[in-house]
Amino acid sequence: MLHQKLQQKLLQKLSPQQIQMIKLLEIPSMQLEQRIKKEIEENPALEEGADENSDESIDDVAAKEERQVTLDEYEYDDTPSYKLNANNYSKPELKPDIPFSVGFSFHDYLENQLGMTDLEDKKLELALYLIGNIDDDGYLRRKLEAIADDLAFSQNIKTDEFELLEILRVIQDFEPAGVGARDLQECLILQIQARDQSIPEVALARKILKHHFDEFTKKHFDRIIDRLDITEQQMKDAVDEILKLNPKPGGGYSDPHSKVAEHVIPDFVLENEDGELQLSLNSRNVPELRVSRTYSEMLNTYSGGAKGKTSHQLKDAASFVKQKMDSARWFIDAIRQRQNTLMVTMEAIIEYQEQYFQDGDEKLLHPMILKDIADKTGLDISTISRVANSKYIQTHFGIFPLKYFFSEGMQTDSGEEVSTREIKKILEECIENESKRKPLTDDELADILQKKGYQIARRTVAKYREQLNISVARLRKEL
Repeated sequence: MLHQKLQQKLLQKLSPQQIQMIKLLEIPSMQLEQRIKKEIEENPALEEGADENSDESIDDVAAKEERQVTLDEYEYDDTPSYKLNANNYSKPELKPDIPFSVGFSFHDYLENQLGMTDLEDKKLELALYLIGNIDDDGYLRRKLEAIADDLAFSQNIKTDEFELLEILRVIQDFEPAGVGARDLQECLILQIQARDQSIPEVALARKILKHHFDEFTKKHFDRIIDRLDITEQQMKDAVDEILKLNPKPGGGYSDPHSKVAEHVIPDFVLENEDGELQLSLNSRNVPELRVSRTYSEMLNTYSGGAKGKTSHQLKDAASFVKQKMDSARWFIDAIRQRQNTLMVTMEAIIEYQEQYFQDGDEKLLHPMILKDIADKTGLDISTISRVANSKYIQTHFGIFPLKYFFSEGMQTDSGEEVSTREIKKILEECIENESKRKPLTDDELADILQKKGYQIARRTVAKYREQLNISVARLRKEL
């Protein structure tokens, strides 16, 4: 049976300007310039250039004004306001972007070598298709049978895996050695086979890769020594030869058509002037913005004649112009608020981690979570999270993502709270200085840390080790 009832519920919706502010806060400086250009293209009332009625830029205003900003989650019932205030800052001089060199792609290089073969037309076409399926690392990871099916359905070319294998063998003779391999073992064997087999350690390395690859990857060197009846020195020489091989033969070739060079543009610049830390926003690519004077004059014209004397079309025109101008003002204000919020947050992080930022010693990083900075700034945790996401700071000791400075903490025997990053650093040092003939197990690492005053369990050591991308003791063993 259906019942009808009235229910009151208090919900606060975010305004379009607040949503715009949230989205702008999330993007890094590298994308902000593109976002501003897009807004200028879409809104003719928004222009580049300083406001003619003011000598202040967006950065200057953002650094001085106190503003009310609402940046809570979309579904929150209570949306708090925050007063933001940042110190004055200047635009830093940064080095120009490193130009991306243009050259032949990896696949172009392979196709050029194909032109030097004497393959007939059909096999040449099949070879081109195979090269197109080789990934950027140099591997052919698709099954030949599946490629044969693709050729039948999409190209109407009849072939089979045996014919494709014959052509693949031709490609596997190309440079770089190891290209066209279907797995790591085949890749390394192709490379070692291309070397002088009269050299004993090279021939032994080939035998190990071909017949004892599983034991080799698990570093069961003793088993290989017993089965091949060789000395430990011979084994070491063969392993040295294998370590010279390239597990990603295609990795050294850049493809400007398929990849974009990764180049981090910092959002903040921190300078250390005789022990005094000076923070500034990287506003190099953020143009000054203003509302179009032409649109202001148009609105005055339309509004002046709209007092009962204008046509319906003129009123619509005035409404359109006003909407565009309001949108431009909203966008300018959102940019100001973004810059202001970024500065307030980063200043709080630097104040919290001031000892660390003096010289970059990881051991001086205090435990710090999002809530710590939220409490310090009066901003919501979601706001701090948005600022920390995808943002970078340039310091005198390197460029770091903001997420790097956040870590949980634990207590030592003396009751002192330390960052888990400090523990990871000690863990790295222990493994770096261990005997590679007998690497430290997780239990042994836990004992070492406990003796240093860090009460930590073996499973926690294993978790930190995995986060550091360090293998288990057995796989770290060397001869």
